[in-house]
Amino acid sequence: MSYLDAKYGLKGKTAIITGGGGTLCSAIGEGFACAGANVILWDINPAGLAAKSEVIAKTCGNKSQVATVEVNLMDENSIAQALEKSVKIFGSVDILLNGAGGNRGKGPLVDLKTEDFEFVLKLNLLAGCILPSKHLAKYWIDNKIQGRIINIASMAGFNPLSGIWAYSSAKAAVMNQTMGHAKELAPYGIRVNAIAPGFFVADQNRKLLLNDDGSPTQRGKDVLARTPMGGFGLPEYLTGATIFLASDASNFVTGVTLPIDGGYLCNNI
Repeated sequence: MSYLDAKYGLKGKTAIITGGGGTLCSAIGEGFACAGANVILWDINPAGLAAKSEVIAKTCGNKSQVATVEVNLMDENSIAQALEKSVKIFGSVDILLNGAGGNRGKGPLVDLKTEDFEFVLKLNLLAGCILPSKHLAKYWIDNKIQGRIINIASMAGFNPLSGIWAYSSAKAAVMNQTMGHAKELAPYGIRVNAIAPGFFVADQNRKLLLNDDGSPTQRGKDVLARTPMGGFGLPEYLTGATIFLASDASNFVTGVTLPIDGGYLCNNI
């Protein structure tokens, strides 16, 4: 085994990726699989699961490394059943990538709809972070497995985006909980970290950032003007950081949120 395989390889590990039917999370799944891990995509959308698992299998060249489990992350019983199914597929689970999330609505504070705020907060904070972590942590503690959790935060967690009240609140809370979970689970050898992507074009924000002809919208132009490295992030830009956080190369790293933003946070005049 080479030095890089020993440090950064994930051979023999199994990773659950929630929101696995989405663009960014499935790209992370490709990276994990190519690094040697077995990958189990979790999502509520069976069509998305089927499509993305096929892509990952083709990329890593081994269909047997990839599996899917349909799950409703808003329902703890569904999470427990999904975990039980996942353990049976590959024998154990070692990594959790909390990637489920999204937004609903954008507008002035005075027009905020409570029901939308509650839904987005629950989707990103409970379903997208706390509930899967709760169930995986118990499984790992009970089975003496030194697991790794990677949460997905956002630029909005550092600096709230205009009009995106619930999403910004939830992602700030994800960063807070990353630190809290890291401290509580460290005695069990379980590490918890997060990544904070900058502006990556995905299904949920494509129309916000790009016109139909592929040119940037005004919002997209504003983002690009504040991104020193220029351009929007590509999904594959997330794989190196997540492989690092999932691998033994980061075995003394816990409780951090790593921005992957093209310099967005350091923009200044």
